[in-house]
Amino acid sequence: MDTVSPELLRKFDVSGPRYTSYPTADRFVEAFTADDYVAALEQRRAAGASMVSPLSLYIHIPFCDSLCYYCACNKIITKHHERAAEYLRYLSREVDLHTALLGTEQLVSQLHLGGGTPTFLSDAELHELMAMLKRNFTMDPAGEYSIEVDPRTVDAARLATLKELGFNRLSFGVQDFDPDVQEAVHRIQPAEQVFALVKEARALGFDSINVDLIYGLPKQTPESFDRTLEQVALLRPDRIALYAYAHLPERFKPQRRIITIELPGAPAKVSMLSRSLNAFAAAGYVYIGMDHFALPEDALAVAKRQGRLHRNFQGYSTQPDCDLIALGVSSIGRVGATYSQNAKTLDDYYDILNHGRLPVVKGLALTRDDVVRRAVIMAIMCQGQLQFESIELAHLLDFKQYFATELTALKDLQEQGMVVVDGSSIQVTAMGWFFVRAVAMVFDKHLQTDRTRTRFSKIL
Repeated sequence: MDTVSPELLRKFDVSGPRYTSYPTADRFVEAFTADDYVAALEQRRAAGASMVSPLSLYIHIPFCDSLCYYCACNKIITKHHERAAEYLRYLSREVDLHTALLGTEQLVSQLHLGGGTPTFLSDAELHELMAMLKRNFTMDPAGEYSIEVDPRTVDAARLATLKELGFNRLSFGVQDFDPDVQEAVHRIQPAEQVFALVKEARALGFDSINVDLIYGLPKQTPESFDRTLEQVALLRPDRIALYAYAHLPERFKPQRRIITIELPGAPAKVSMLSRSLNAFAAAGYVYIGMDHFALPEDALAVAKRQGRLHRNFQGYSTQPDCDLIALGVSSIGRVGATYSQNAKTLDDYYDILNHGRLPVVKGLALTRDDVVRRAVIMAIMCQGQLQFESIELAHLLDFKQYFATELTALKDLQEQGMVVVDGSSIQVTAMGWFFVRAVAMVFDKHLQTDRTRTRFSKIL
């Protein structure tokens, strides 16, 4: 990073998508309706179990006990835990509508509970939820079953309950261990609490433990974040997700409580990212790409080595390219060559289900061009390289002719030392990984004529 000039930092201090999908969710349209989603589900069932990959399930639990100022998730802040019981009843209705179309024999190899705070649910409610899912889907005994955990909401007994229910992966939301930063974002959780929970999770035999960190938060400095990095290295989770804070107060009201002048600038953020890469590499972690790290023996690192890495709405994943059924308010799924999103408010979500309809309110049916560009962008984001021949064979096109404009645009990035382009491939350089979103953006046809990129987070 010593070779990255101030001019380069200023040039790439821009907004851009994270590419958990392509096209990105901001391209979803209301013209895509629940009927279109039903058609995609029916097409999956018609293909037959032997012709489709196992399903991935995502369930959104929107409730939180308290507000974290940095949060951009769809959440409902409430102390009324009784609201969860009603929500579970509606989740069950949504699952029933799916199984009426798909049957109850669909194999599930990946489940993720996100939010909000999934551990807002009581032990009894978690039992109820998992029992409902097991009645309606065939859960692969070798599957990956993960849940996001707010350390403030669990103890050793609750972790044991999660293990009993079949969860084998945990993701702890840490963000930063520094007390001043925690106070600035309204999320106080002592490091000792997290260390004790991770120790207990290991004793219980969870397959993988992830820790989420965020750089770019108020009152963070490269030096203060170094201390958090040292503590995380001692904690030694199997995976680390390191996200850049996206300050978009015009879109997310909680962020208006953050004092803007306390936010670190782009050079400080890049320094934090660079120091993080160095610290985690020194601690033995493999850099998966963009925002993920893993120990060499973790399934994510193995998938990276074997070229099986994928990216979906939860980030990098070992799950093969497959259909994702998304359940709950605001959740986003993918079936076939379609994306879909549920109603964003609880009232709308409940109302649509009360009328016996799937709560899909918008989405997108991908064009051939979308599918081609998705393959290119995901190769760049996941593998950091792209062989032209692989795209040509899969999509029956001449890569250099099809992407002539994009290859010309890449010349600037090549001059900056971010990519190497030859007659048959594109390779992201070590420095280019810092700006991999900028490389992917070159192939984003929707973004090429877009003049409102500020709705995205900064790429640094």
